[in-house]
Amino acid sequence: MKIGLVTAFLPSGNPLNEFGFTLPAGLVNELGPTRPILGEDLVRLNRKLPGFKVERCWAFNKLSNPVRLMRAIRKHKPEIVWFNIGFASFGGSPVPAFIGLAIPALTRMGGAYTHVTLHQLVETVDLNDAGVKSQLLYKIAGSVATHMLLSANSLSVLLPAYRRILRERYRRGSVYVRAHGILSGRPEYPQLAKRGNPVHQILAFGKWGTYKRLELLVAAFEKLGEKIQNVRLVIAGGNHPKMPGYVESVASYCKGDSRIQFTGYVAEEAIPELFQETSITVMPYTSSAGSSGVAHLACEYGVPIVASNIADFQEVAKEEGIAMDFFESGSVESLAQRLEYLLENPERLKAMAEQNFSAALRMSMPEIIRQYVRNFDLHHRVKVLRAASRFRRIPRWMPLRPALSRSIGQKFLTWHDAEFAAYVDPSAAAAIASPANGNGAAELDHHDLVDDTLPPPERVVNIERGSKLSSRKGGDAA
Repeated sequence: MKIGLVTAFLPSGNPLNEFGFTLPAGLVNELGPTRPILGEDLVRLNRKLPGFKVERCWAFNKLSNPVRLMRAIRKHKPEIVWFNIGFASFGGSPVPAFIGLAIPALTRMGGAYTHVTLHQLVETVDLNDAGVKSQLLYKIAGSVATHMLLSANSLSVLLPAYRRILRERYRRGSVYVRAHGILSGRPEYPQLAKRGNPVHQILAFGKWGTYKRLELLVAAFEKLGEKIQNVRLVIAGGNHPKMPGYVESVASYCKGDSRIQFTGYVAEEAIPELFQETSITVMPYTSSAGSSGVAHLACEYGVPIVASNIADFQEVAKEEGIAMDFFESGSVESLAQRLEYLLENPERLKAMAEQNFSAALRMSMPEIIRQYVRNFDLHHRVKVLRAASRFRRIPRWMPLRPALSRSIGQKFLTWHDAEFAAYVDPSAAAAIASPANGNGAAELDHHDLVDDTLPPPERVVNIERGSKLSSRKGGDAA
């Protein structure tokens, strides 16, 4: 099963690049090398992934993206094309963004199974916070773009509420709900000894300036500082592309307070230490644009979360078992009180940290990838079985029947199933399981490798020969 992944990719600074970078490792673990990644054009590439071929074949804000991506897809011929996108993945300007969202539908028309992981919906975006000027036009274009995305074979959203919206409003498409997951294979147990020793660190992390505002947080911290002395506020991340200079303006306002620190961009290798030293992560958003990546990053390091009482955040906390305390959105007093309460209750902070670590264990990236692969594999099996069913209806006198038989038989070998692989070739499966492979596994007997509910594995790979075997036994195997 060959999967082509279309995503923003590090070191790009465009949306979903971190999430896109974590997907390939999970796919390699599940399916093995090599899978093409169809990523953005970059002058400098400093990331390499063993087992993957990264092809830079599209660019942010370019009208040529459909042509270039379709050319790359035809070149690699993946059986499944997986798009990891949001509404602004292909452009910050309306036209290239809209045209880019037509690519999944074009890919399906080209014959490949197409899956879309969609990170936000137009219906849930606060257009005032997002700085959208022509809101009516944006809603119409967003609705058309959503219809185009639903033309893919299947689509995953990250919140149950998003699936309800799609089912109720659009009434079409095959829509699944998948967890966002943490951006690593294994979360780190919270190092509680580093927190509040000697200073409690409050962290705000993200790209600031639209619906992610800092004024409320700074005002609440000033109130908090009047009552608790051993506390500092760390604001990490830079400006949102639509709000250049925003963070600098807030930093200028806070220049006289040494307890407020601005880190700017945080390198990937510095993220673990930053979060392990954090007592509370704050998300002072005025609206939401999907399942929060910052919340899942906090869970990865077992950090308690304080967030605005936005419906999306409340649903994430409920569905994924994340420990979040909520304050009234837009209220300085409510946020200051919530922070004060938590900092004065270390037992509550510890319980929240452990709960978030536990939630991260349940939604590690390998587990999330495994759910996707199972779904892709199910589609692949159905497709192969349908081809085999059509083949059996071909008259035996047809000259191309033996060639078609071999072709369909080879497709069976691409099934992502260890038991089926053992059924087709028991000797190969025994070699993998033997101590000679270096993993210390005990060698299995031939009968242990074969499912005894199936007929003997004389030649499953060749459909025509299998049919003859079945007819001699007086039954139809298909």
